[in-house]
Amino acid sequence: MNTQHTIISLLLLTALSACMPMTYPPGEKNFAAQISENTFRTEDGTYLPLRHWLPNTEPRAVLIALHGFNDYSHFFQQPGEYFSKLGIACFAYDQRGFGAAPQRGLWAGEATYTDDLQVLVHLLKKRYPSRPVYLLGESMGGAIIINSLNQVKMPQVNGIILVSPALWARPTMPWYQRSLLWALAHSVPWLTLTGEGLGVMASDNIEMLRALGRDPLVIKATRVETVYGLTDLMDSAFNYASLLHGNFLVLYGEKDEIIPKKPTYAFLKKFLATDESEKTVAFYQQGYHMLLRDLQAPTTWKDIAAWIDNSPKKLPSGADIRAQQVLARPNPLVFTAVH
Repeated sequence: MNTQHTIISLLLLTALSACMPMTYPPGEKNFAAQISENTFRTEDGTYLPLRHWLPNTEPRAVLIALHGFNDYSHFFQQPGEYFSKLGIACFAYDQRGFGAAPQRGLWAGEATYTDDLQVLVHLLKKRYPSRPVYLLGESMGGAIIINSLNQVKMPQVNGIILVSPALWARPTMPWYQRSLLWALAHSVPWLTLTGEGLGVMASDNIEMLRALGRDPLVIKATRVETVYGLTDLMDSAFNYASLLHGNFLVLYGEKDEIIPKKPTYAFLKKFLATDESEKTVAFYQQGYHMLLRDLQAPTTWKDIAAWIDNSPKKLPSGADIRAQQVLARPNPLVFTAVH
């Protein structure tokens, strides 16, 4: 029996050592980055689909929006139209491996995603030299923005908006979940997983969710190694909490079933420990993960617009007051209703 166990163990170790989660980084940076009507050409010559929503007159501000995991730039269609009518020029692109970008379904790596963002910020600051620039990241996009802020090459921006940021780091996951992810990523990294059967709601906007289900550019089955790469990204973002300084607006839905409260609240506690006066946190009691596309989405759009205009004054919805009340409790996870 001992011999059999030894042989099985050796076979498992051999299998595990033969498979590793991969990243698929860009090629050599031999090109001058540029933006055209519908594309963003990166420094390695990759063309990423680019969408924009421009005001009819000279913009008073510029907003760069990054989509979430398995999503693409279309996520900002309605918010982009709304903000453009307020004089804000909005830009969003399909990040590598997502939407109509090259290497669909493959993880390009944290450094690649942050580099692409830095390059686009440089280009748009050059195009609009006298206009304030803001970054908005939803879920994975928020984690990418957090990590990019700690890079030397990142240019200064006027404000950061994090919408349901992806912060579910390994230290806040159950041990069995961490173990299973590691085992799958190091044995069958090519295996694809879907969210079917999990019973979680990403939004209360059912019509929008059905449209996403029909959209061929939304990824429905995800490689395990891509999930592993996302988890690495969330680890980094979570660990940067106490190092973030500047003008921030963080939006979170209290009905978010994608990014749990525990890691979010733990991040916010460290995040708010420094420069709290420059940071606004907003909790939406009826909000889900897709705050910008929920049924109450216009409420979040109005809050973002007001924050850009008057930061750090109070938000029209009062969601910032709600966040202060919840986070002031000794244990905000125990009880979430306000009487």
